[in-house]
Amino acid sequence: MEFNDRVLHEALDSRTPLLERLKFLAIFSSNLDEFFMVRVAGLKQQVEAGVTSLTADGRTPGDQLDGINHRLLPMVKEQHEHFEQILRPLLAKQGIYLLEYMDLNSEQRTYLQNYFEEQIFPVLTPLAVDPSHPFPYISNLSLNLAVVVKDPEQGEEFFARVKVPKVLPRFVALPEPLRERQKGKPALWMGVPLEQVIAHNLEFLFPGMNIQEYHPFRITRNADLAVEEDEADDLLLAIEEGLRKRRLGGSAVRMEIHATVPETLRETLMREMGLEDSDVYEIDGLLGLGDLMSFMGLPLPELKDTHWTPVMPVELRSLSGEDDGEDFFSIIRQRDLFVHHPYHSFSGTVQRFITQAADDPNVLAIKMTLYRTSGDSPIVKALIKAAENGKQVAVLVELKARFDEENNILWARKLEQAGVHVVYGIIKLKTHTKIVLVVRQDEKRIRRYVHIGTGNYNPKTARIYTDLGLLSCREDLGADLTDLFNFLTGYSRQRSYRKLLVAPVNLRDRMTTMIQREIEHCRQGNTGRIVAKMNSLVDPKIIATLYEASQAGVQIDLIVRGICCLRPGVVGVSDNIRVISIVGRFLEHSRIYYFYNQGDEEVYIGSADWMRRNLDRRVEAITPIEDPEIIKDLQEILAIMMADNRQAWELQPDGRYVQRQPEDAKEQCAQKIFMEMAKDSAKEAAGMA
Repeated sequence: MEFNDRVLHEALDSRTPLLERLKFLAIFSSNLDEFFMVRVAGLKQQVEAGVTSLTADGRTPGDQLDGINHRLLPMVKEQHEHFEQILRPLLAKQGIYLLEYMDLNSEQRTYLQNYFEEQIFPVLTPLAVDPSHPFPYISNLSLNLAVVVKDPEQGEEFFARVKVPKVLPRFVALPEPLRERQKGKPALWMGVPLEQVIAHNLEFLFPGMNIQEYHPFRITRNADLAVEEDEADDLLLAIEEGLRKRRLGGSAVRMEIHATVPETLRETLMREMGLEDSDVYEIDGLLGLGDLMSFMGLPLPELKDTHWTPVMPVELRSLSGEDDGEDFFSIIRQRDLFVHHPYHSFSGTVQRFITQAADDPNVLAIKMTLYRTSGDSPIVKALIKAAENGKQVAVLVELKARFDEENNILWARKLEQAGVHVVYGIIKLKTHTKIVLVVRQDEKRIRRYVHIGTGNYNPKTARIYTDLGLLSCREDLGADLTDLFNFLTGYSRQRSYRKLLVAPVNLRDRMTTMIQREIEHCRQGNTGRIVAKMNSLVDPKIIATLYEASQAGVQIDLIVRGICCLRPGVVGVSDNIRVISIVGRFLEHSRIYYFYNQGDEEVYIGSADWMRRNLDRRVEAITPIEDPEIIKDLQEILAIMMADNRQAWELQPDGRYVQRQPEDAKEQCAQKIFMEMAKDSAKEAAGMA
């Protein structure tokens, strides 16, 4: 929730472009949806099961739910007030009018009535509630109208539910001739929420009845997917069955309603949904602000972040076309290649590595892991093509990637049909590692080429997530990945690796050992230094070791985007630890681990955070970086992020986050600096060509 509060702040910050502020409001809402579907749902299940065990901070599941409610209510109120009181007027000044139906003129209402009859009415299904019609099932994340109608002949009132269809645009735009003119020009965009169009035409759904009142409400349900792997003969079929159950939906965990809903109707909805007062969030304004993301589709670049086009790394700019497979591999043979997305092109580097391997007649085999990928994945298509070209292709598809299960099942089936060897990982472990192994016949010898990254093989998220990758043909890394794939696809008890840190095998022990090494250096009167960047820091044992390191004098800087259970700056405990979180236009997703080691510096990148699930319950791979130039690049990345004074938040000893302010200093935004550095390197390379 604290991370999501920082996301909300980007929407509140006047320095953020206007449409980007709507985007951050939408992200805040969608993050909350998932939080309730998974985290809150899990806590409610614990309460129902009578679990009373305490967390590390001394809370029962019930205490945690109370804390969530107490923290979240003012955040949600702030979100909606800011949208209604600040952003809507600002949008209007820019010619973007999201109107209330009551504010429309007669001509606009006539248009929307016709639109309703032609486009909306055929899709709707009113559901009555009476002795012969039980209360209808309300699907997860659905926006609905609770309607009270009265029979004019019998004088009896009835309740009905109308679902606002997701298949139609949430905001109905008026055509240009009907947009009110401002300063001689029609508004750039003008429209109303879909639910209001439905609400003001309910007489078409209930002919002969008097519409007494209507109120929007929105339901969130438990959507976590639990699969008993030990009992599943076929994991793919078990996941599919779980998805069917999730679509039907678990128990309701939250209801969002308008603040004006009468108490009797509110109680009826709560009773039918099995909800308590603390599960109800009263909203003064529009429900479901996640739909504001649609406004990012407006052709108004001046109200958005400056468009960013990723560049090619300098080492690859000599490649002229798509058929430079030999040159691509020869570049990797010369030296390790480092990529930093989205500043470096994903399609021109990682995706190209895989697609060219699929076409290259000298490539004998391709092995990779897929955790999340896009719905129209060119990488999956390349793997299918590679199999059709007669290459040995093995892919581990992680079916348990939350909310991507259905997509991954689809791709797994297509890969299998093409002759790809598809496996689903290891029982009780999620395979979260991001690795590719390409086996190629190079002249008289077999050589292995690898990609080890921090992010998913997803071209779409690669444009908005910051991630790192290493392309290499080092013998030891190739041998390690061979062993790791044998562990994933066959029967292997591999317990040691030449270079890789692999969870749950040796990653925890090696990370702990490297922290303790810095402690020992300090105790011997030398310097100790650790810098680590990750998504979340949760693991109690790692945190305890970091506290020990701080007390020994090790200087520690942590860049943790999301959850951080460590408290920095606590006197006598963590005086030498500093923690920042950076929230900007790109989602910080990369992991970097730096250890000073008496000047013999060690730097690692990979897929794992310092969380129990990453260290103990997932297959992860962290690789050392051995190229001196890449080590310098990573050190520079860490230094630039630690100097950020625009989008960096400092974690305080009491758990609060305070955003850094430039004040009299020059504004330094790490993500902007990385974009400028990438553009400068592209210009420099073009000048040298």
